Amino acid sequence: MPLLNDAKTAVRILRNMVRSRLTRLRVERRLVDMPMPDADSVEIAVYFADTRVNLYQIRQWYEPLKELSKQHRVVLISRSPGTALTLWDEAPLPTLYLRKISELERFVHDQRQLKLVFYVNQNAKNFQMFRFGRMWHVFISHGESDKAYMSSNQYKAYDFAFVAGQAALDRLRRALWDYDVDERALVIGRPQVDHLRAQPPYSADDRTVVLYSPTWEGDRGSMRYGSVASHGEALVGALLASGRHRVVYRPHPRSGVADPSYGEANKRVIAAIEAANAADPAAGHIHDTSGSLDWQLSATDVAITDVSAMIYDRLATGKPIIVTRPASSDAVVDASGFLGSCEWLDVEDAGNVVEAVDRVQTSSESLATLQRWSEHHFGDTTPGASTQRFHGAVERLIEHWQVHAKLHADQEALVGAFDDEEADEDEAPVDES
Repeated sequence: MPLLNDAKTAVRILRNMVRSRLTRLRVERRLVDMPMPDADSVEIAVYFADTRVNLYQIRQWYEPLKELSKQHRVVLISRSPGTALTLWDEAPLPTLYLRKISELERFVHDQRQLKLVFYVNQNAKNFQMFRFGRMWHVFISHGESDKAYMSSNQYKAYDFAFVAGQAALDRLRRALWDYDVDERALVIGRPQVDHLRAQPPYSADDRTVVLYSPTWEGDRGSMRYGSVASHGEALVGALLASGRHRVVYRPHPRSGVADPSYGEANKRVIAAIEAANAADPAAGHIHDTSGSLDWQLSATDVAITDVSAMIYDRLATGKPIIVTRPASSDAVVDASGFLGSCEWLDVEDAGNVVEAVDRVQTSSESLATLQRWSEHHFGDTTPGASTQRFHGAVERLIEHWQVHAKLHADQEALVGAFDDEEADEDEAPVDES
C-alpha cells in the first residue's frame, strides 16, 4: 500500500508539472501580442497573486473597476500563468502577467503615477507588493462578511481599507487594538449592487425561486461554515420534491478541497437536481457554475447561504435570506451583528426548509429586520449610491497621494535591482488546469 500511494503521488506530481509547463507555454505565446503599458500611464492596479480557483474573489469587482477606469487607468496584475490566461479571456480590464519579482520591480519603476494598489484577499504573496512605497496599498476585500477573516489583524498591513458600512467599522473597532478606524477605513457600501442587470436563464412563472449558495468546508475549525455535507442534501431534496420551487444551486468552487466528504455531498446534490429536471423539465432547476454573480442575487425570491460573504452580497439587495447554522461547534459566529437576528436553518430543520422559505417571504417582522440590517451594513442602497461613495473614496486617496508625492518629490524611489527571483506561483499547480 505505501508503494502504491507513492506511485500515485509521483504520477500526480508529474501530471501537475506537465500541466504547469503547458500553461506557461500558452502564456508565452500570448505575451507576444500584449505590450506593457506606457510609462507613467497607470494610476490604479489590482494585485491578484492567486491561482484560478480563487478568481471568484476578483470577478465581482470587474464592473465597478470597469466603471472606475473611465476616470483613472486601471490594470490587473497576475502572478499566476493560469490566472493570467483566464483574465485575458474574460476580464474587461488590461491584465499584466508579472511572474518574476524583477518584472514587478520594473513595472513599479516605470509607473511613477501609480497611486493605489487594490487587494481582494489576504494572500501571503501580497507582501511581495507591500514592500513598494510611493503608493497606497488598499484592501477592498471580496465581500462584506461577519467571518473572523473580516476583522483580522492583517488589516494593519494595508495603508487603508474600503469597507461596506457601519457594521464593518464596528467590527474593526471591537477586534483590532490601536487601529485608527476613522482614518484608515473608508465606507463605500457595495458598488457591485449597482451592476446587477443580467437576466436569469429561465422564464418567470409561478414557482418560488430559491438560491442555495453554500460556502466550502474551510481549512480550519473556526472557519467550518460549509453546509453541503450537513444541510445540503436534505434542504435541496425538500425543495425539489415540493413541486412549487425552482432551485438554483451555486456551490463554492472549493467544495471538497479540504474534506472529500463535502465534494461527495456536492456531487449528490448535483445528481438530485439532474434527476428532478429529467422527471419534470419544466421545473428548470439550475446547477450554476457561472463565473459572474448577478441575477442570482437580484432575481431569486429567497437565498439560502452559509456564514459567508454571500449573506451580505444578498443583504445589499434587501431580499429574503436564510442562513444555515454551522454544524461544527468550532465555527466562530459573530452574533453581535446581523447573525444575531437573522433567520437560521438548523441541521435538524433542513428537511423542513419549505416552511422557512414561505415564512421569510411573508413575515412582516422578518422583512423589517432584513431592511434594518441592510441599512446598517451598507448604508444607502439606492441605485448609484455605492458607486458614488466608491469613487469618492478613490478620489480622496488620490488627493492624499498627491500631497505626499510633493512632500517627497526630491527623494529617489527605492524599487529594487531587477533581480531574477521568481514568484512561487505554482504552489498549487492542480488549480491551473
